[in-house]
Amino acid sequence: MAIFVDENTKVLVQGLTGGQGKYHGLRNRDYGTQIVGGVTPGKGGQDVEGIPVFDSVAEAVEATGANASFAAVPPKFASGAILEAAEAGIGFVVCITEGIPAQDEAKVYNRLVRDFPNTRLLGPNCPGIISPGKCNIGITAGEIAQEPSADGPNVGIVSRSGTLTYQALYELKQKGIGVSTCVGIGGDPVPGTNFIDCLREFEADPETHAIMMIGEIGGSAEEEAAEFIQANVTKPMSAYIAGVTAPAGKKMGHAGAIVSGGKGTAQGKMDALAAAGVKVGLNPTEAGELMAEIVASL
Repeated sequence: MAIFVDENTKVLVQGLTGGQGKYHGLRNRDYGTQIVGGVTPGKGGQDVEGIPVFDSVAEAVEATGANASFAAVPPKFASGAILEAAEAGIGFVVCITEGIPAQDEAKVYNRLVRDFPNTRLLGPNCPGIISPGKCNIGITAGEIAQEPSADGPNVGIVSRSGTLTYQALYELKQKGIGVSTCVGIGGDPVPGTNFIDCLREFEADPETHAIMMIGEIGGSAEEEAAEFIQANVTKPMSAYIAGVTAPAGKKMGHAGAIVSGGKGTAQGKMDALAAAGVKVGLNPTEAGELMAEIVASL
């Protein structure tokens, strides 16, 4: 099994005729993902290297049976694209777009919760999701992900950091450790899918035997995840919090990296996770080594 997506997932690329949509959509198809169509208003009837393009998500869903969408559109169109997918009945939307105003993100999040509870949004401003050997939606390079072993043990990864998502995959592949699913939730202040959503799914997934979590400074998502882990997660975990060396009092560039009133610090998050029984590394490589020790003990 895998969480959220698998080999049966049929994906539309919103913005397939654009530079990013075409590049990553074709890479996802080359990986083996079922890319069944693209959507660009005004370009219906065209195709991109054999992938049919439709004017609207509704038309594409009717023609292809798509159940997931990869939104690769500019910031000013992203909110509309996400809601169009939800209105067309798409159940899983991955949005990689960076630079969407937080106010727009909040409006879309609340609209999905209120009107489209069956649609899950991953992102925005995230690398996407990969279930190695089955489905890759987003910008992750599939070759750095180790396919899960039928006998296990396999690891589920959830990461708030884009770059460290790739490093976590690479660290585990170097050690020959299979990954059930890797979810990059993104670091914006209002993510559609959060740590707890993923931890809940990994806990229920029989193909996932351990969980690796990558957090960042700022906000309280990691502390909330620690509370959830303590109460609900039975599978062993390792973690790393990015920003350990961030200077105190200095504004950081990442949208979610806002440390206020002494809260949201790397040390506070590390302490919360350690108290929940998570093995916390001081750098990404150490988090991978800790996971290797966990896997060896299973």
